[in-house]
Amino acid sequence: MVEFLSQYNIIYVGLIASLAAGLCTGLGAIPIFFTKDVSHKTLDTLLGFAAGVMLAATCFSLIVPAVEYAGGGVKGAYVAAIGVMLGGIFLDFMDHYSPHNRVLKIPNTKEAMPLRKVWLFVIAITLHNFPEGLAVGVGFGNGDVANGLIIAIAIGLQNIPEGLAVALALIREKYTAAKAFLIALLTGLVEPIGGLLGIGLVHWMEPILPYALAFAGGAMLYVICDEIIPETQKNGYERLATYGLMIGFVIMMFLDISLG
Repeated sequence: MVEFLSQYNIIYVGLIASLAAGLCTGLGAIPIFFTKDVSHKTLDTLLGFAAGVMLAATCFSLIVPAVEYAGGGVKGAYVAAIGVMLGGIFLDFMDHYSPHNRVLKIPNTKEAMPLRKVWLFVIAITLHNFPEGLAVGVGFGNGDVANGLIIAIAIGLQNIPEGLAVALALIREKYTAAKAFLIALLTGLVEPIGGLLGIGLVHWMEPILPYALAFAGGAMLYVICDEIIPETQKNGYERLATYGLMIGFVIMMFLDISLG
């Protein structure tokens, strides 16, 4: 496979790989077309699972690579710490001052708060997909097709449950299955943009990659802790949601580590 792909222009190969990884969010959202009425019990368990997947992805796909790209040791930890905190602060700022509430015409009321939180979640997923696409692009841009391919496969696999998480959150707020699927799909389509930048501008993009990965990790961590986990603990199915989170974390951890 690597030898076969090596004969083609690296920019096209990297772009297609990052696009395929991004499209996996839509693949993950497909099950919502077969679940018309999702009970709170099922939804809380699935959202717990999604939170576990995203927590593992935050740790092993974003923060750990950020430390490694920054050179490891104290410097890597320093870069990751700055990026994580900035990512969390940025999402908090977005929650209070972002124009997305006005663009989407979401009123600033207590009743509309769940919908505002869902869209903050969607923004965080979209935000974290960009540096992942950037990582794929840098992998290919360095001329290492095998490394770029492994990163693309790993990111594509983790995007499947993330797409489902986005779609389920929107379904919970009474979006139609078609709209929820489309929004979930669109969150992944920033990856080929990041991929193209990573390939074409590898010498400029590589230095900011650790900061971008850690920043996205902080944004994800903020949403997981502030929005998703509390949402799964309100309807009396806390234990199931917790086990769902643990199972999701273990599966994503296994995939991330085994795929390198």
